Amino acid sequence: MAELGAGVRYCLADSWRILLCIDAVHSIAVDKSRLHSSRVNECNRVLSTVALGRSGGLCEYGAVPKRKIIVHIATSADGYIARSDGNLDWLTRRPAPKGFYGLPKFSRSIDAKILGRKTFDVSVKMGASFSAKDVHYVFSRRPPSASAPVGVQFVTESIKAFAERLRKEDGKNIWMMGGSEIIGSFLDEGAIDECIITVVPTLIGEGIPLIAPKHREVALRLRSLQRFADSVVQLHYEVRRPRP
Repeated sequence: MAELGAGVRYCLADSWRILLCIDAVHSIAVDKSRLHSSRVNECNRVLSTVALGRSGGLCEYGAVPKRKIIVHIATSADGYIARSDGNLDWLTRRPAPKGFYGLPKFSRSIDAKILGRKTFDVSVKMGASFSAKDVHYVFSRRPPSASAPVGVQFVTESIKAFAERLRKEDGKNIWMMGGSEIIGSFLDEGAIDECIITVVPTLIGEGIPLIAPKHREVALRLRSLQRFADSVVQLHYEVRRPRP
């Protein structure tokens, strides 16, 4: 496998260029000029595989894209997701723009959410709604409450086993909602695929950081950057995997 950068990856088979998959624009180009009929048939088979799963991102030869676990979260300009007491006043008092920074579109691309127990408890207090069609996986060291809402599943298995299981199951991508501890724990286990960080142009001085503090180094690749009229900036990163 050879990397071309900028989201481009191609696959080699018998020294011929079989497939070029460009994730950023979801387009496919094939060089068949030197292929025998048997190779053309093979190429068409691979293209059919990719066409069925374009939404899954970068493609590998003959592979079906897996579900992704994606962090989608807002931070202050100094990197906090909430004040020290969990208050989000600096975020919630901002007027919601048309399109709400692409969140409705993102929501249609996922069918499950992951969150830590603290974030779940705050969501319940804020009146969040839950349903059987909107699965929430809550990681918690404490036993679940007897009155857990419909659609909420408390998770006790390891992060690595949980992520591997979900990625193999059929479905859309999974939204990692936070908070900082669960995001950090998933990063440490290599269980985060992408991060979409919406940076609000406000400094709050102190608070809960995006990721729980710990010595770590996680390389990212910038997929896109979007600026909005209200000075909000949205960064979309792909988590780079260590080379074997």
